[in-house]
Amino acid sequence: MITRVRVRLKTNGYDVIIGRGILKDFPRHIRGLGLGKDAVIVSHLLVERLHGAALAASLRKAGYTVKAFHVPEGEASKSAACALRLIERIAAYDVDKKIFIIALGGGVIGDLAGLVAAIYKRGVPYVQVPTTLLAQVDSSIGGKTAIDLKYGKNLVGAFYQPRLVVSDTRVLATLSRRQIQNGLAEAVKYGVIADAKFFAYIEKNYRKLLKGDAAALTHVVQRSSRIKADVVSRDEKETRGLRTILNFGHTLGHALEAAGHFDRYHHGESVALGMRVAAEISCAVSGLAPRDAGRLNALLTAIGLPEKIEKVRLPDILDHMRHDKKFVAGRNRFVLVQSIGRVGVVANVPRDLITRAIRSLMAG
Repeated sequence: MITRVRVRLKTNGYDVIIGRGILKDFPRHIRGLGLGKDAVIVSHLLVERLHGAALAASLRKAGYTVKAFHVPEGEASKSAACALRLIERIAAYDVDKKIFIIALGGGVIGDLAGLVAAIYKRGVPYVQVPTTLLAQVDSSIGGKTAIDLKYGKNLVGAFYQPRLVVSDTRVLATLSRRQIQNGLAEAVKYGVIADAKFFAYIEKNYRKLLKGDAAALTHVVQRSSRIKADVVSRDEKETRGLRTILNFGHTLGHALEAAGHFDRYHHGESVALGMRVAAEISCAVSGLAPRDAGRLNALLTAIGLPEKIEKVRLPDILDHMRHDKKFVAGRNRFVLVQSIGRVGVVANVPRDLITRAIRSLMAG
């Protein structure tokens, strides 16, 4: 069974299709999109070995040409140097062709390949094929593409929407427990910002999710995708302030990733710590009941996400936070919780309150 979630935009709207085993029918899903006949797959070598061969075979059988380019695993691939190398390799290949790009992988691949698609020839079509839970529930949807700088995460990027997102939940069976935990952090975020019933579903079913239960994971991907598609449809480029709520936990989370040199914490782990800090600030600023903050912290702990910030210096975290894109003219902005399912954006949170909240999670 295939679920279609529409991202409704004034221009360039698209579908997110979700189902088990749908990757084998990829050529049928892209038929009629006018993408071209020359597919360029951007992936990691491991992901290519797991899923790329079958994808390429199905494309060739349908009459497409296929070329695969690999980049190293990890956040380090989201760099200007890696993006430029990839563009040069694509340009050398792109002779007498009409190419489109397939981002086959997790969030790093999606961000990198999406940015390359946005800037190569001032834009070529691309399709997101997320292979991690985190990418399926979050990063593959919404058209945010980016690379990192040493000063912070996602500082160079563009809004560039994919033509389609294909989320095959069967590929999630290849993931490690840590990768599932990372994806569940983003799913918990969606429950907190928009859907208390979904939050309760994760509370009730987190053991099934950690064990890779197919039905539970599919439900999480479907519900998260619907929430994100709804928010993006109403505020595509974060100009109305609504899309900012998707950054709950990310203000500290992105700073933690950068302060840890992008190898101390995975994205979902950083976001989980960011949500813990935001919950503490919310109790002081937004009227969040301590009981609800406790529910959030207890669920993150039950999933196995970190409770303490370790081996990262507080001054480094604060320094990277100042480069956060949500901060405007020196004024900080945090997504804070009013109750589970309801959040708001608050500006000028007192600096000492932020520092105390972060310090309360520092180990040692």
